[in-house]
Amino acid sequence: MDFVQQSTYICGAEEGHCQLKLVNYEADENHISHETQGLSRKHLVVRRGKPFKITLMFCGRPWNPLMEILFLEVWLGDMSERMRVQFSDEWRDPLRWSAKVYQSGIHPKSVTIHICSPVLSSVALYELLLHIETRHNRRTYVVGTFILLCNPWLQDPVYMPLDAHIEEYIKSDYGLMYIGTPLNINRRPWSFGQYEPGVLEACLQLLQVSPQHQKDKNEDYALRADPVYLSRVLCAMVNCNDDLGILMGKWQGSYKDGVKPTDWSSSADILHHWASSNCSPVRYGQCWVFASVLCTVMRVLGIPSRVVTVFNAAHDGDGSLSIEEYYSSTGEKLNLSKDSIWNFHVWLECWMRRPDLGSGFDGWQVVDPTPQEKSAGIFCCGPCPVVAIQQHCLGAPFDTPFIHASVDADIVRLIVRDGLVVGRKVNTEAVGQLIYTKSVGSDRPENLTPAYKSRKIEKPATMMMVNKCSATFGSSRSTLQSCPLLGRAGGSSLGGSSSLGRSSQGLEVSLNIEGVPSMGDSIIMCATVTNQSNSPRVLMEYLNAQLKEFNSGLQESFWRMSKKVHIKAGEVLKLAHTIPPSEYEAYLAGDDIVNVAVVIKDMKTDERALAAQEFNISSPQITIEIEGGDSIRLKEKQKAQVSFINTFSKTLNGAVLTVEGSGLLEDKQQARLALLKPGEKIEKQVSIMASSPGTKILTATFSHSDCPSVVSRSFHKVSVKNEKH
Repeated sequence: MDFVQQSTYICGAEEGHCQLKLVNYEADENHISHETQGLSRKHLVVRRGKPFKITLMFCGRPWNPLMEILFLEVWLGDMSERMRVQFSDEWRDPLRWSAKVYQSGIHPKSVTIHICSPVLSSVALYELLLHIETRHNRRTYVVGTFILLCNPWLQDPVYMPLDAHIEEYIKSDYGLMYIGTPLNINRRPWSFGQYEPGVLEACLQLLQVSPQHQKDKNEDYALRADPVYLSRVLCAMVNCNDDLGILMGKWQGSYKDGVKPTDWSSSADILHHWASSNCSPVRYGQCWVFASVLCTVMRVLGIPSRVVTVFNAAHDGDGSLSIEEYYSSTGEKLNLSKDSIWNFHVWLECWMRRPDLGSGFDGWQVVDPTPQEKSAGIFCCGPCPVVAIQQHCLGAPFDTPFIHASVDADIVRLIVRDGLVVGRKVNTEAVGQLIYTKSVGSDRPENLTPAYKSRKIEKPATMMMVNKCSATFGSSRSTLQSCPLLGRAGGSSLGGSSSLGRSSQGLEVSLNIEGVPSMGDSIIMCATVTNQSNSPRVLMEYLNAQLKEFNSGLQESFWRMSKKVHIKAGEVLKLAHTIPPSEYEAYLAGDDIVNVAVVIKDMKTDERALAAQEFNISSPQITIEIEGGDSIRLKEKQKAQVSFINTFSKTLNGAVLTVEGSGLLEDKQQARLALLKPGEKIEKQVSIMASSPGTKILTATFSHSDCPSVVSRSFHKVSVKNEKH
């Protein structure tokens, strides 16, 4: 329905004159023309550089253009610009606001006007005034307000030439992110929710409460024409570290005073929570939550954006392009390094021109809202051109060295004993091993690795660390020596070890995890030791397994093993090991990440070699079925059946199956069983109804009292069609 508003008269009227009575914003037609349908139920929403129409309805006598001149005036903060309503646009200056009569005469007391903003107008909520002027007086009316957004359909700084890309990176309210480890990648859907009521208004509020706006609102308004500026301000505002931002980050400890980051699946829920709590930070977020919320904000404001996952992302705080990882002489990974490797890290890419750098740096830009390091004194990162990362243009703003290190740093793995380094190896290929985003129009991943890295990235080679040395923990990158990369793992296993090496006498070690371990299955691994020397050896094998967070936080080991091994000259030994479920079920839950490491020690020479592997445990399956299929009609009730079968070999106590879905269910719903025996099913039927069109996510989790974490989490995509269809 079009918005029709009573005008506000702010100057004295005289009888017998043309007076403004009503304004029709022609919202339906404008929203279709400007591709803004569904973004707001309260405001007219249009895009810069493209004309939109309003119809003015008068009372008193009709408007006489020979006697009365119409002027429109747009206001933004304390700044304004007047435009005379013309009958032709031949004079139109594309750098200034303009207005022309589109249609008159159909009704004697109405006129339809086309208004066009400059392409480089600021993104904001504008106020519009009408002045009716004669030689002797002026009557002024408040016409109302409208929201102006970026326009990727026109030659805007965010112009995107392909319609399929605009559909994916602006209009789509559904996305996928990729998490886990490079060799066992999981998909996680996300509802961006830009068409949910109040989301656009929350995004504009974010700009209004930013430190830049509070310091100088007119300067902020003027700079909002630039997507580089917008992305930098909004990146900082998605985290709450420096301002009234949206999300508080947390990576360890209890989440009882908020929402666990893994429980979020919708940006709209987070934005609504923030806006309704007087800009109090929403607890809690981690990288994929920060990036997904920023993606929503950018898409709402008209800047094409996509969520990107970097597998094995380096956090290089000191700028050395070198991340040191420490292991004990028995294979336990140690919390000794200030920097870290995240199994995955999620950030955003935004599409824009970079006139500050030149056309060679146009296109996708990395913007990372996860608060890791400060940039110009605040927690934001980017925009950094992806091409600058690929071409090693580390002087390009913003934050290129830090982002470059995230995808291309070296990993220095060190074995330490009694404060001394007794083995080391540099791995130059593990960081940024895979970089994924959702494909255009498909749920398949698109591999962006070549766009970031100038050489083809393959699976990391198998490597060793040897050569006893007396270096201390603070070894610099320049003192580290590399050696030739050796063989790779084959077959259907998770892949080769992430850390290999060779001694001068030809000792080689690698570690493979067989298959993709699932909860309830045994973890099977094989350490391969090759003696390329001409003499037999007596070795000591140490194996260690420990739970870790994706951002490198380590917990105590839950499984250890050691044994003496004899190896002949030239022999290849395959040492198989198994961790049964009974030895890890008390520590692990679905999607948890495990670090397994093997250290081989030569009993005679004290030389040591390390091989390590990190992998995630797959969750048991939760089944979600929608009655009548996965496409439902707006505001029509449908039934969803959710079930979980206990595939474990033991009875589970206190089983809980939870179902929730933003835009589908008002509250979470649960089924509970005191005991869930092996092979038994727990199920819950829920009634879902969508209040807005688009793509929604139904989420189900399973937990039981014997495990501290959620054992399984599943998502189901639901497409909501408008009732008119």
